[in-house]
Amino acid sequence: MFGEQGVWTSDSRLGQLNCGVAEVLIALGSNVGDSLNNLRVAAKMLEREFGPLMASQIYRTAPMYVEDQPPFLNAAVSCSSLQSPRSVLATLKRLEQEIGRAPRERNGPREIDLDLVAYGRLSYQFMEDNILKLTVPHPAIPERRFVLQPLNDIVPNTLIPGLGVVSDLLARTELQRDHVITLSDALL
Repeated sequence: MFGEQGVWTSDSRLGQLNCGVAEVLIALGSNVGDSLNNLRVAAKMLEREFGPLMASQIYRTAPMYVEDQPPFLNAAVSCSSLQSPRSVLATLKRLEQEIGRAPRERNGPREIDLDLVAYGRLSYQFMEDNILKLTVPHPAIPERRFVLQPLNDIVPNTLIPGLGVVSDLLARTELQRDHVITLSDALL
């Protein structure tokens, strides 16, 4: 069904949305434990689940929102998937648990964070029991250089539905440039 503003919405009674093959953009982050290893393990697990990945460089980034925590390592990957957005999200949450993510405060320290950033050209919201569970594309993309810089490495000309082209969105975060530093000696 279509909700307000023409955005596809779903609820658990309707089952999974089937969208065919979609380019899926996933942001990776870690600032607890061996963060570089956590990102590499996550990338290997994502490749096992989704097939070949296109991976960004790795960046050391200042924490955002909750600033009293260690810096993060961030990256992004692009892959193809036949899974629905909800299935991709469930896979990401399962992989986070397998890597050892412990429950903590929102936006606080974490062993691994795997965010579904975009799912093809789809704008999608899923609500369950009147609680918003998933919004694609991720609504905070425009304010997050730590997501946009890695995305720009792999898909600079990709249009994020309703938000803009990755390279244009990145240009609007210029004030955060000093907070997102390339790790030149590290690859996923």
